Amino acid sequence: MLTPPPSSVAVGSRNPVKIAAVRAVLARVAPGASVEGHPVASEVPDQPWGDEETIRGARTRARAALAADPAASLGVGIEGGVVALANGDVMSNAWAVVVDREAREGVGGSLAMPLPPRVARLLRDGMELGHAMDALTGGENTKHKGGAVGILTRGLITRQGAYEVLLTYALAPWLASEHWVDEAR
Repeated sequence: MLTPPPSSVAVGSRNPVKIAAVRAVLARVAPGASVEGHPVASEVPDQPWGDEETIRGARTRARAALAADPAASLGVGIEGGVVALANGDVMSNAWAVVVDREAREGVGGSLAMPLPPRVARLLRDGMELGHAMDALTGGENTKHKGGAVGILTRGLITRQGAYEVLLTYALAPWLASEHWVDEAR
């Protein structure tokens, strides 16, 4: 259970997959909490490159969501991005950031998965990952559904499931708050 338990959580997105991931995790650790999505800007490019830029987008979303919802005690931002490797390959990445009104913050990330060469080329040409996956598969609105992870793992890992893990990592300072006590104080 979360300490302290939130009554309301603001998510920095209207993306149904991100909101569903937050609801699924909160149902296990704060069952009474309401979850509301808010259309906020990430202040990073539509396709963030690298962990730093992707974390910055998630953090901006979390803070903006909390500011947009006076009833919320936690703000959540989830941002997906890509990372270029030295050998030229491109991998997915994603980060979740949780903030509270006392300026406490948790960050969790992963979702490192290789992307097909055609997708990597489209990304380098400026296309967003969801659109590149649509081009690869002939699908539509991939990023609001299973996403690249769902397509490339043939559903073994869903986008929502992957985001649930990231969010759980980011909630560690609230889940095990006793380990975040500063002994120097």
